[in-house]
Order: sequence, then structure tokens, then C-alpha cells
Amino acid sequence: MMSGPVVVGVDGSPASLAAVETAAREAALRGVGLRVVHAFGSPLLPPPYGTSGWNPATAWARDMSDRTLAEAERRAHRMAPHVRVVTDSVVGEPVMVLEIESRTAPLLVVGSRGLSRFGSLLLGSTAAHLAAHARCPLLVVRGGPDPSGPVVLAVDGSPASRPAVEFAFAEAELRGADLVAQHVWNTATERVYDGPADPPFVTYDEDRLREEERRLLAEAVSGLQEKYPDVVVERRLVRGHVRGALVEASARAQLVVVGARGHGGFTGLLLGSVGQAMLHHAHCSVAVIHSGRV
Repeated sequence: MMSGPVVVGVDGSPASLAAVETAAREAALRGVGLRVVHAFGSPLLPPPYGTSGWNPATAWARDMSDRTLAEAERRAHRMAPHVRVVTDSVVGEPVMVLEIESRTAPLLVVGSRGLSRFGSLLLGSTAAHLAAHARCPLLVVRGGPDPSGPVVLAVDGSPASRPAVEFAFAEAELRGADLVAQHVWNTATERVYDGPADPPFVTYDEDRLREEERRLLAEAVSGLQEKYPDVVVERRLVRGHVRGALVEASARAQLVVVGARGHGGFTGLLLGSVGQAMLHHAHCSVAVIHSGRV
């Protein structure tokens, strides 16, 4: 895991300023600095050669950026007085600027919604894009997390989800929180048959299936309980619908951790349906972890 500063994107919206406070706390927990980035779209035409990109017609953008960063810095210092805060104003499309920042950051933090004329959207375009394309763990700040609640890990048992499991253990240790490793199963997604002649739509051994799912859950967290002995782990096996069960669990959690794409997804998709559902409907913040990007 990289040890540089935590990076947070800010645009002046209430959601982004809440993200700054969360990012400052994450930086303090990790003992690293905080980098606050404000990005705004580049002008349609480049400035004339030998002149500054700033002129009276665009000076308002610099003033707005300065005010946004000053407020973000104030909030960061209020949340974590001892964290070193660096601010930067960058000309460029926010999604591209933050995607580039994610290449060297240990953690990228954004609000679930930014400044937009589409006020009814549950998830902003920047958060949605970065959830699929960020090169480091992404923390999307949303909802009203329970500060005394556990970190909830969505377990699917896929090899690609291992970085998400490791991130969840590390995050629970940093926060001094319990970890709930939750695996949701139902008989519509996978069946264990008594024999090769059993029709899959008629016969399945529910007890065997439950034990297989219990074994999958145990294997998913194996080895990490020894690495993080101070983390109290609850293995929670739930029969039901994955997205609904995780949304329900998020109501009593301080963070939900999901892999970007696990079992059942299409190979070309960068963010699976479970991750998308959490980003839209979770009651607390959501960390999205891509395979090989922890």
C-alpha cells in the first residue's frame, strides 16, 4: 500500500466538504498528509502564446477555486489539526484530474454528489466514473454513518475480491471497529445437486448448499484474522438478495467495503451491480476496491 497523502476532490458542494472531513480523518488514522484538489473544466481555447491563462474574463474561476480550497482547508484542520494539508487548484475535467491523482494516492475520497443541475441524482458523475476507473481504493462519502458501527465487508468469494477483504481488515483495525464479513446466498444463484441426473430447476440439497457457502465465507477471511488479531470478526451468512441485504446492513455500519466486480458480472464491466447498488443506496460511506489496486 502506498504511503503518500490521502487525496480528496472538492468542488464546494456540501457533499464534497463532508468528503474533506472524512478524508482528513482517514489521513490522521494513517499518519499521512492530506492533499485537497479542486479541478474545473479547461477553457475551450488555449491562451495566446506568452500570456497567462488568467484574464478578467476568467478571474472569477480563480477566486471561486481559492474560496473553495480555503473552506476545505479550514474544515480539514478542524477535523484533524495535526494533519499536514496541501491544496491544489488544477485546470482540467474533474474526473480526469482525480483519476490521474489516483495513480499515486493510497486512498482517494470523493462525495457521492457534487455541484450539478441534476439535483435529484443519487450518485454524481464524478463518483460513478471513479468507482469504475480509479487506480487506488476509492472512498465515496454518503449517508449518515454510525460511528460506533462495524465495517461491513461484502464477501463473494471470488479471487478478485481478495484486495477488498484485505482493505476491510486494515480499515477496521485503523478505526478500532469490528468487522462484519457478510456473505449473501440464495438457491437461485447456485445449486448443489444430489446427482448428475437431478434437474437443476427441481432438485437441490439446501443443507449442502448452505455448508458450501459457509465454507466459502470462512475461506474468504482465512489468514487475515491472524494478521489483524485485534480486529473482532463476525462471519455473517445471510440467505436473501445480495443488494438488499447489504443496503440493510449499511444502516448500522460506519463503512461498507465492496470489490469492484465479483462473481456473476460481465467481464467487460469495471463495476459490478452490487457496487453500483451500494453507491446509490447505502446508508453509509462505501469503499470500492479494484483487484490489484490496494
